Amino acid sequence: MHLGQVKPDDAVTAAVFEEGMARPIPGHTMLALIRRGEAQNIPLGKLAAQLASRHPEELAPVLPIYPPEVWACGCTYETGAPVPARPEIYFKGTARVCVGTGQAIGIRPDSRFTAPQPELALVLGSRGRIAGYTLANDVSAWDIERENPLYLPQSKIYDGCCALGPVIVPADDMPDPCRLEMTCTITRGGSTLFSGSVSTARLHRRLETLVEYLMRANHVPCGAVLLTGTGIIVPGEAALAPGDTVTIRVAEIGELINHAVMVE
Repeated sequence: MHLGQVKPDDAVTAAVFEEGMARPIPGHTMLALIRRGEAQNIPLGKLAAQLASRHPEELAPVLPIYPPEVWACGCTYETGAPVPARPEIYFKGTARVCVGTGQAIGIRPDSRFTAPQPELALVLGSRGRIAGYTLANDVSAWDIERENPLYLPQSKIYDGCCALGPVIVPADDMPDPCRLEMTCTITRGGSTLFSGSVSTARLHRRLETLVEYLMRANHVPCGAVLLTGTGIIVPGEAALAPGDTVTIRVAEIGELINHAVMVE
């Protein structure tokens, strides 16, 4: 099952997506749906199926959840380098810096090497429970981070720095999140500038372990999103420029497509 949000009549509403159509869930955002499922002890997909309209509509997906917090992990894929004792975890922002598929991701005007970072993202319920999975683009100004580690927040947090979507797959509907094939393509002027792929089987930590480290002395709220790190490294010669299009794809989730703009 694919879940997310639509925006009919300027009101954001949760929805079930089937065969290119959406069945809105009246009176619920995605966050409200997750909370209701927990309160009533009903699996997310089952609850969505019960509440969704029986009349499919041609509505495009928007940001699949407005997360109160977004966190991200680094150094999680096998590279041959020694594995640190604990994962790198950093704050990525809030819903304010997030965009959905079809929207613009940002390039900082003071960066010469901003790059996409395609990642599997965990949508969390209460107490760190994994409620679902989506795709993420942890857009990062790598040159700023490399200049000084203290500049990490400026590299990672700014307008349009995080794309999520296109939909959320409930945890019960994802047989094995560590067997997903992910691709990332950057196109410029109709030509492919960069293409890469990775399997989430190359993650060297369990997803539950990443969540456990996130939750240590840090009780993140229901609806928070955790990005699990990237295994696709974009080289400097493929640094994003205004007008570039980034497509991140996992067959089980869909395509997250965004164009790049310079942030004012």
